[in-house]
Amino acid sequence: MTAPPPRRSTPSKPSPNAEVGRPRAWSDYDVEQVVGRLLQAGVILASIVVVVGGTLLLARHGSEATAFSVFRGDSSTLRSVSATLRGALHGDPRAIVQLGLVLLIATPVARVALTLAAFAAQRDRMYVAMTGLVLALLLIGLFS
Repeated sequence: MTAPPPRRSTPSKPSPNAEVGRPRAWSDYDVEQVVGRLLQAGVILASIVVVVGGTLLLARHGSEATAFSVFRGDSSTLRSVSATLRGALHGDPRAIVQLGLVLLIATPVARVALTLAAFAAQRDRMYVAMTGLVLALLLIGLFS
């Protein structure tokens, strides 16, 4: 019994028999690496956005007295993604925090979309169908 070949963090070189000009197919390891980096980048970006928004929120409103006996819900301006984007672009700290949370929620959805593209590139019809169904259910759940 031979040991499996060591995993490489860089893409493998094409074989000498590979067609010239034709891109190399993604291996499972390549897909795992790209998906892992996507998840890391999404969480880091979302964290940075939330920290920036939270810092701005504390800088602008940190000294205000809080009345715990009265409940005031968030304004209706932060109930849609487009309104959150507009508010974040205008520098509203609450909208910036909300944008960070939207990015955090979007990260696993982007992972499913990326794996759908990878399975399509690998021409794996069964996994394309299953991943497409999962992505559709995620999007229906998010937008309905």
